[in-house]
Amino acid sequence: MRTTVVWDEALLAYKLSSDHPLHPVRLDLTMRLARSLGVLEGIEPLIPDPAPDAELERVHVASYLEAVRRAPREGDDPVHQLGTMDNPIFEGMHDAAALVAGGSIAAAREIAEGRADRAVNLSGGLHHAMRDHAWGFCIYNDCAIAISWLLDHGYTRIAYLDTDVHHGDGVQAAFVDDPRVLTVSVHQHPRTLWPGTGFASELGEGAAAGTAVNLPLPPGTRDREWLRAFHAVVPGLLRAFEPQILVTQCGADTHHEDPLAELALSVDGHRAIYRACRDLAAEYAGGKWLALGGGGYNLVRGVPRSWTHLLATVLDRDLDPQRPIPASWTSYAAELSTRPLPTSMTEDSPTDWTPWGGYTEIDVDRFVLETRRAVFPLHGLEPQNVLD
Repeated sequence: MRTTVVWDEALLAYKLSSDHPLHPVRLDLTMRLARSLGVLEGIEPLIPDPAPDAELERVHVASYLEAVRRAPREGDDPVHQLGTMDNPIFEGMHDAAALVAGGSIAAAREIAEGRADRAVNLSGGLHHAMRDHAWGFCIYNDCAIAISWLLDHGYTRIAYLDTDVHHGDGVQAAFVDDPRVLTVSVHQHPRTLWPGTGFASELGEGAAAGTAVNLPLPPGTRDREWLRAFHAVVPGLLRAFEPQILVTQCGADTHHEDPLAELALSVDGHRAIYRACRDLAAEYAGGKWLALGGGGYNLVRGVPRSWTHLLATVLDRDLDPQRPIPASWTSYAAELSTRPLPTSMTEDSPTDWTPWGGYTEIDVDRFVLETRRAVFPLHGLEPQNVLD
């Protein structure tokens, strides 16, 4: 498959503060690890341009864009959620956020114009930003902007799949009444994690009823249970929806060492998720796959390995999980972390899973059944409810 990798070191300018959890060092370490393992050998990255206002206004109101531009000069802006702990103001924030959005548009354009079947923008995935305010570390919602761009360039059925630990609320909100976009979010249960949305009962509005799908999972969910739940819900919906392209937000904050959440996946689980996304794109979306980054706050031990597996998967250069991490990367990373560094691309976590055949005593099954009951009938699918 022809694949485009969007990258430029200028994307590291999206730095909310020196000690903010969403630190761009995770991107730097990922690209260095991927290069040192040969994943990017022969790949000429696509250097993006900042998204102009007309593209940002696909999702955001003009007054919000102006507020983002003014904030570094004028200070905190509670109305637009700028200057909060989550979204501190930083110099050049409009330009940095517009460049991330431009990267996701560029990736979408490569697919839409036939130069690539797959494209990846690791700096993207800022899925929380809302129409008129920043939210959850996200200034501009590049995911929704890229989807909107695709809708105006030949696509009429788009599936968005969000595997971040947090609910993909901003993308859901952007398309909650648009039946052309199926948004599926698999996340930690909103009763236990910010932003407190993403219940199975959130289904979309009007003619779009059933095109917002939420699969919330309990804290502590591990690889096998997460994958069982995912496969019990997502493939059937994609088969019914028949998308022309799959857009995925691949947040790595489901990792068991992530400091901001409580799911318990491993880098092996992440690798399995990305391979599943590749298979789903091939089977249900004509091989068209736009992959975006997202959350992930285990900056050294988690994200670089997980997203190197993502790059390898998108490029069909799958890495042996037992592959040792090169000494050159370890030497560089050692200056950035006091914790023990990983030595290979695996955590030796089993990722086999039991296919859904109806409700069992497996912990995630009652959450799976709740989602299937809520949304499957709206797509003409059988929930397979075996409970009394």
